Amino acid sequence: MTKQKQYYQPLPTATAMDNPAMSQSGSSGSSSSEEGGSREDVANSSPNGIPPTYSSQRLMPSNSDSMEAPISLRSTAAFTVTVITFVNLINYMDRFTIAGVLTDVSTDFEIGNDDAGLLQTVFVISYMIFAPVFGYLGDRYSRPLIMAVGVALWSTTTLLGSFMKNFGWFITFRALVGIGEASYSTIAPTIISDLFVNEMRSKMLAVFYFAIPVGSGLGYIVGSKTAHLANNWRWALRVTPILGAVAVPLIMLIRDPERGHSEGSHNLEATTYKQDIKALVKNRSFMLSTAGFTCVAFVAGALAWWGPSFIYQGMRMQPGNENIDQDDISYKFGLVAMLAGLIGVPLGSLIAQRLRGRYENCDPYICGVGLFISAPMVFAALVVPQTSESLCFFFVFLAQVALNLCWSIVADILLYVVVPTRRSTAEAFQILISHAFGDAGSPFLVGTISEAIMKYLHKNPSDSGLVTEMQSMSQVAENTISNVTQAITEATTSLIESARSTNLASTDYSDKVRFEGLQYALFSTSFVEVLGGIFFIFTACFIIKDKYNATRGLQDATDQQQQREQRAQIA
Repeated sequence: MTKQKQYYQPLPTATAMDNPAMSQSGSSGSSSSEEGGSREDVANSSPNGIPPTYSSQRLMPSNSDSMEAPISLRSTAAFTVTVITFVNLINYMDRFTIAGVLTDVSTDFEIGNDDAGLLQTVFVISYMIFAPVFGYLGDRYSRPLIMAVGVALWSTTTLLGSFMKNFGWFITFRALVGIGEASYSTIAPTIISDLFVNEMRSKMLAVFYFAIPVGSGLGYIVGSKTAHLANNWRWALRVTPILGAVAVPLIMLIRDPERGHSEGSHNLEATTYKQDIKALVKNRSFMLSTAGFTCVAFVAGALAWWGPSFIYQGMRMQPGNENIDQDDISYKFGLVAMLAGLIGVPLGSLIAQRLRGRYENCDPYICGVGLFISAPMVFAALVVPQTSESLCFFFVFLAQVALNLCWSIVADILLYVVVPTRRSTAEAFQILISHAFGDAGSPFLVGTISEAIMKYLHKNPSDSGLVTEMQSMSQVAENTISNVTQAITEATTSLIESARSTNLASTDYSDKVRFEGLQYALFSTSFVEVLGGIFFIFTACFIIKDKYNATRGLQDATDQQQQREQRAQIA
């Protein structure tokens, strides 16, 4: 028997796994049984009867004669996860640094809410356009090299952008940052999938994705405090490029694992890009979970970009807070975001691991329930900032914890319903869809709607003061729907009009009108969260069958590859 090394091998007591294709087919039946189930077990598995998870993976090589390999494999895997998590952290720090100093940026360039929201939108548009390109490359070429080039690119463009005095050039460099980040985000999760399986993979994904909310929170904190200390918001953009310069050589030290290695598959050949896309579109669990994640991205993008500014405007309306510093609000918002991420992401992964043994399709249900809980918390947080700072941040914390339950679970869903050779393409496809209809437009859409509402409220002062006039929660909902509908109409009209038409400058609006304009626009996020929860509930109806199809497809690909190798040896 040819000795092969692999990162994970189930204990002999684990007779079956929730992913049958993770068992490596060998040249003898004993080899198959040692690795978690024979090929007959796989063939006899039914879509509705996939065995529960027996995740007892250990970092052991199949060659038990060597005692050095386990330490080497453990060290390699730990180093890899540490590096890509660190890069993910500074990635999201960079992405939300501007949000922490958005008011200063708007004042410096003399722009309104619509152009301020456009800063994030152009970044995400370039990010989503180039994600499929890097996804295609990531399934076929060296992943560490692609990631290193991408990190170097976004670090350089972020630094150069901080020196731009013209808004047009500044927004151009923000778009270039998105290209660099696309190269990293599409590839990093697939490396984890090729190093780990089952519960260990879920845990490592939780470690990787907790960097998103924590990094976002650090972006607010580092951005606001650096700008305060330097007395110049541009210095806030010069922190992450330094960290990026440290990350590039670390990425080059990462070993690129074989695609499908953790599932016991080796040297699998990638299919054509057309075949990949066709298979992904037919994968109902992937498409529905992507739709649900798109709603998560819409809400996260809008709240992360406008949250500190909205709370700041609400706090200014409280007596005695007229001279409040936005840096303090951004700092507190960042701390809340970090704490919510530290709790929410691991909590979602832990709940999923505990429930999978009893409910095989629990993953999308957890995501859906999280969004259903988050929606009313977001609504409450939008209502109270001008009356109570503590209540506002309390509801923000609860909303973000519930929202963060989804991050690692959605990534895990993608990895076990898609075969290894098209996972980078699937990541890129999901990024394209979720950003195109999610956070690519939500900051700009909310900014544009708020501008239209402010114009409307300025012309119709009697319609102002929703909070002070409401009689009940039902009245709040009714007024919100009415005003958001009016806002969309006004926004459409303003987009059709000439960009040089005579509009009121942002500085002409009162604090109350500014606050309510942004408040009404942000109410849309609660409705989007409910829609996302519905998508995840529908995902649960198909996920067991799609999971089975993916494992069966991987087993077939492995068998075909082994047959080709045997024919080559005979020839």
